[in-house]
Amino acid sequence: MAVPKRKTSRSNTRHRRSAWKATAPALSTCDRCKQPKLQHTACPNCGTYNKRQVLSV
Repeated sequence: MAVPKRKTSRSNTRHRRSAWKATAPALSTCDRCKQPKLQHTACPNCGTYNKRQVLSV
């Protein structure tokens, strides 16, 4: 089994972790109410998905 030969320094660890960035979710507009919503999900404002009413809001 592979084992590291030396302890990873704090600067190397932090340099590696600095690339972890959160990205903003991709939003699209609802076809019916024109409000922003997550893609591939039902609209939380009007309850439609793929131009069909799927939630009672």
